[in-house]
Amino acid sequence: MDSDFGVPRELSHLQKLRSQYQPELPPCLQGKSVRVEFSDATASADPSGANTISRSYPHTYGQPLAHFLRATAKVPDAQIITEQPAVRVGVVFCGRQSPGGHNVIWGLHNALKTHNSGSTLLGFLGGSEGLFAQKTLEITDDILATYKNQGGYDLLGRTKDQIRTTEQVNAALAACKALKLDSLVIIGGVTSNTDAAQLAETFAEAKCPTKVVGVPVTLNGDLKNQFVEANVGFDTICKVNSQLISNVCTDALSAEKYYYFIRLMGRKASHVALECTLQSHPNMVILGEEVAASKLTLFDITKQLCDAVQARAEQDKYHGVILLPEGLIESIPEVYALLQEIHGLLREGYSVDNISSQLSPWASALFEFLPPFIRKQLLLHPESDDSAQLSQIETEKLLAHLVEEEMNKRTKEGTYKGKKFNAICHFFGYQARGSLPSKFDCDFAYVLGHIAYHILAAGLNGYLATVTNLKNPVNKWRCGAAPITAMMTVKRYGSGPGAAFKGKPAVHPATVDLKGKAYELLSQNATKFLLEDIYRNPGPLQFDGPGADAKAVTLCVEDQDYMGRIKELQVYLDKVRTIVKPGCSQDVLKAALSAMAAVTNILSVMSSPANSGL
Repeated sequence: MDSDFGVPRELSHLQKLRSQYQPELPPCLQGKSVRVEFSDATASADPSGANTISRSYPHTYGQPLAHFLRATAKVPDAQIITEQPAVRVGVVFCGRQSPGGHNVIWGLHNALKTHNSGSTLLGFLGGSEGLFAQKTLEITDDILATYKNQGGYDLLGRTKDQIRTTEQVNAALAACKALKLDSLVIIGGVTSNTDAAQLAETFAEAKCPTKVVGVPVTLNGDLKNQFVEANVGFDTICKVNSQLISNVCTDALSAEKYYYFIRLMGRKASHVALECTLQSHPNMVILGEEVAASKLTLFDITKQLCDAVQARAEQDKYHGVILLPEGLIESIPEVYALLQEIHGLLREGYSVDNISSQLSPWASALFEFLPPFIRKQLLLHPESDDSAQLSQIETEKLLAHLVEEEMNKRTKEGTYKGKKFNAICHFFGYQARGSLPSKFDCDFAYVLGHIAYHILAAGLNGYLATVTNLKNPVNKWRCGAAPITAMMTVKRYGSGPGAAFKGKPAVHPATVDLKGKAYELLSQNATKFLLEDIYRNPGPLQFDGPGADAKAVTLCVEDQDYMGRIKELQVYLDKVRTIVKPGCSQDVLKAALSAMAAVTNILSVMSSPANSGL
């Protein structure tokens, strides 16, 4: 009920201690003035889709990057905003709850009051449904008192994830106009920020003064691109799950008779499974991206698992821990095709009882091959984005069942002579979502809340708050904002000549990079993890002392800092302009022309649509 939102919490001793923690701010966000430097206009990361994106977002495409600067920075073209009138800002939770979300609101509220005590922050009760219905709660220091550094989204709550249909967009527009909002801050992941971009474009076209700002908060960690290094909540989710996984690993090693199949969150991407593997060292992980890239069938995956069980049995080991992302089931080609057929029949109005008789012959054969409990789960109505209800499909039980059948078969054939295979299955889907956020997520979310205000103060619309250089201490974080349209791509569907259809521009989930350093680290250790039982227990979340400042392995091994490199490039270009100007020598001019011609030729080839997927 709405009356439950924002009520004071009953806090434990630990929660009270956490509520007193004050996150640090980077120097560029300190003080009462807003200092911002704008770079050149941005372009799409997908050159082949740039025209489609620019036509769909004529008012918000091609906007510049924004960098927020510390007071001591000497940047001639920087804007220094000292006059900041009182503003009215609305904030809404969109998407699934993610640890740290409350700190975004705290940081935003703190920034608003620091820059003008007359400003007002309104929280929409019940997510996007509350936005449409104009149900608000004014955020105050008293209301925030028991929500600072706490998990969950129960300060405001959430409902549906989308603001997409014409009716929904118009309802959001009407709410912002009626409440006279200067800004609407949307807290969420890829879907929510795609919706934020559409709202920003619609508001600009309608000449609505409300500026739309996005904040990257998603436990899946899949809102990643050249501007966004990490998402609020991912660090906490992985640390909490890694401890649970490690406890299971210790249990497996103690009893030495069970294989544990653990399914983790991760719909379109396997970032959580990869990070938890690098933190806890289970025996095996099967990433959806690996399966999709190699087009592994259900039979292939089963064989891979059985071969692993057999290899361990040869070392007299009859236990193990195997991680799976919940999106794995959609990565298996024949199962994905089966799901597409089922969803198509459901859309046509066929009842669940009649679906199996309407399937194509090959799909019907696969459907009948699957155990009854999986058949029932595959028949569930799809989500709003047409994906399967992945949290309800027990992939871990399916694979454990198939492995058991195959190991029994090998035993009968005499090709396996070890002990009987025994499996225990778990789904770690909801246990970590309401956790107290890690120190990193507390700091990260609070800083993003402050950046959201800076974006508003700079008069920007359709931007996402960004922080780079995250693997370093907070005082070295680089804070900025990037147009959401610069993060969009256009997916193509279908196969065969003339059968490719363009989808709508959107911020799409970033999948695990199979050429990246994090995956390379996994590959280097895969055999050791499989056979040697080098389980690692990171322990429970640490808020002080050793371990409190630990960050995600996948964040630390990757060399990102895109925004920092953009600024570094700008410094080099400025040096060239300083050296090569009228009056310089012929030799300097010729050297500059030769070097610039070579560089532009290389960059033109790399940036061409033909190479955009490389």
